[in-house]
Parts: sequence; structure tokens; C-alpha cells
Amino acid sequence: MATSEITQTLIKFADAPPADLSSEERLAFMAACEKAKLAVENPLEATLRFMLGGLESVALRLGVDMKLLDLGVESQGPITADQLASGSGADVVLVVRIMRMLVAMALFKEVGHHTYLANPLAGAWVTGSPLREGVLHLSAQLPPIVFLPEYLEEKGYHNPTDAEDGPFQFARQSHLHFFEWLSKKPRIQNAFNTTMSISRSQRGQEWFEIYPVEEKLRLSNPDASAILLVDIGGNVGHDLINFQKKFPDLPGRLVFEDLPGVVAAAGDLPKGIEGVGHDFFQPLPPALRNAKAYYLRQILHDWPDKQARQILENVREAMANGSILLINETIMPDDNVALYQAELDMLMMGVLASLDRTAGQLEELLDSAGFRLVGSWKPKDFVPGSGTLFEAVLKG
Repeated sequence: MATSEITQTLIKFADAPPADLSSEERLAFMAACEKAKLAVENPLEATLRFMLGGLESVALRLGVDMKLLDLGVESQGPITADQLASGSGADVVLVVRIMRMLVAMALFKEVGHHTYLANPLAGAWVTGSPLREGVLHLSAQLPPIVFLPEYLEEKGYHNPTDAEDGPFQFARQSHLHFFEWLSKKPRIQNAFNTTMSISRSQRGQEWFEIYPVEEKLRLSNPDASAILLVDIGGNVGHDLINFQKKFPDLPGRLVFEDLPGVVAAAGDLPKGIEGVGHDFFQPLPPALRNAKAYYLRQILHDWPDKQARQILENVREAMANGSILLINETIMPDDNVALYQAELDMLMMGVLASLDRTAGQLEELLDSAGFRLVGSWKPKDFVPGSGTLFEAVLKG
């Protein structure tokens, strides 16, 4: 087929895409289009795509902050630059310049001189949309990424290994760790929390749906004080609440621990679930010792080995000989990593001086902290971003 015919076919497809595409068909089509584009792109075009791509994220953030997306969608019809400026309180010249980007990004059509019509996609980031919070969260992570070349040059191109002295502190000119900085930014903190909720929903099956819970976690002689499961860094108890719904008759207390301020925000909890305020960089309190299992979900990837090992060692000291450690992490493939996964790993490097580990790197970390890896489980529909559950025990 001639290139012109292929081009016309694609244009017709774009003008009237099928409404019944499955997820698999949609993703395969997008991958094929991307492969075709890369096949004909020249080096200059690739350079511009790589180096100017970050400007689109800035334009989208400004479209959110300046309420251009809200105003455009609310108008339900054409809206002028003057109307956008009036509604947002922004300079009209600035509005026109930002709208040039949003039009080029296909969020708006320019239907007349400085007159715009919102495309359906613009509604994805209006006030109230979780994806809007994702824009706020991710754009707040850009400064450390932008400064990565300067930081790494200064450090002699050594991989960041300390959460207290990484690219984030270099870029922000701050001594604060990212999570400390975040706690002082309520708007970005809320955006972070919402984004984490989105990411949780993309991880597929829950860990307790792929792990032999009844076989592995049933207490042999439970009494009223026996702890079945401790969720380390468990936020406000979401995982334990879902676990209890799945296994309401499994004996033993369910306890989540997190910083006192986080636990205080949990509110009323179901009977049988309790929260304990604690810093996991400190030894676990006596009340959390000798549980059947300790669980960490997406905790270790927030920390480089130095700090991750300290977290694990504190858990190790609380465990009994028969205790189990369960780690739910996004694992990096050894080879041919997808762009999305590589991008998330770059974010972890820049913001937290941490990393998404390979299975081998996680096993090495566990070994260095006194654990032996005994098994792993993956969801049936495993895609980039899915979690893998690892079981470890004390080295004997």
C-alpha cells in the first residue's frame, strides 16, 4: 500500500474512530502508530520531540492553574481570549500564548481569531477530576528532574543513594526530604494523595487475591491479643479494610501503623482494625511485636537502600521466628523496560533519590537486612505498573 493511501486511511480513522475498540485493540493500534511515526521521524524531529516535550506538561499545569480548562469546558461553546482573561484574572496576552499551546495539544480548537472551543479531552482536567490532581502532583516533581544533569555532574555521575541529600534537595535548595516538604504544601499534598489513589486502582488484583492467605496466615492458637497482620506505612488502613472484607472470619488483630498525624485522619475504623501512630525509621513499639505477618505496600521504592534497609531492620527486630514479611512492590524488568516504567524510575531518582528495583535488587536488599526470599506472586493480568507480592522470612 502506498504511503498516501495509509495516510488517508489514518485520517479517516481519526475522523471517525470505532466506538467499540477493546483495550487490547486500542493499545495495539496506538503502539503501531507510534512505531510507524518513529520509523519516518528524522533526527532533528526526534531531538525537538525529546527536548521540547516537557513544555506540554507546563502548559497543561498552567491551563489548570489559570482555570482555562474550567472556563473553556463550562462555556459549552466558543469562548474568546478576553473572556478567558476576565474569568481567570490573567493578562489577555498571556492567555493567548498559553492557549496557543493548548490548541496545538488538541485540547481546544481555534474556531476564530483568539476564539476557542474546548475539545472533549479538556474535560479530563477540570476541577473535581482526579486526573487534574495528577497534573498538579506530577508537575510539582519537575524541578528535580530538570536539575538532574547539574546535580549528577556535581556528584561525579554517581547514582543518588541518600534520601536526605539528593536531586530534590539540590533543586529546591532545601534540607527537607520530599515528604516533609510536601506536608507544608496542602494543595500539592492533596494532589499527591489523590494521585496515589489513582495508582492503587491501576495495580490489578489485590495482593490477598493472589496469595494463599488461608494457608499462610492462619494463626494456630489465636488469643485476644494475637496480631495477624501489621501494615507498615499503612496510611489510613485502606488495605486492611479490604483484607478484612475478603476474610471476615480470619482470627487475629489487624493493625496499620503510620505517622501519628496520618493515623489520626483515619476516623472511625471497622471493628478488629486499629491504627498506631509510629515512625517506621524507629524500632517498632512492643505492642506490634511477634505478629504473624508484616506487610509493606509500595514503601521500599520510596527510599534508597540506606533508608530502606533501616525500615526492614526495624521490622526484622519485631518479628518472631515464625513471622512472615510480605512486600508489595512494582518491580522493574531486567531488560527491555517500557518507557512508562523508565520514566517513573527517573521520577523516583529525582524526587526521592530512590528507585524501582528489579527482583534481583530487592532480593539483595532483603538479604542485607537479614531476610531470605521464599516466593513471589503476580496478578493474572500483569501489565507495567502491576504489583508483585514477595514473601520473605528471617534468615536462620
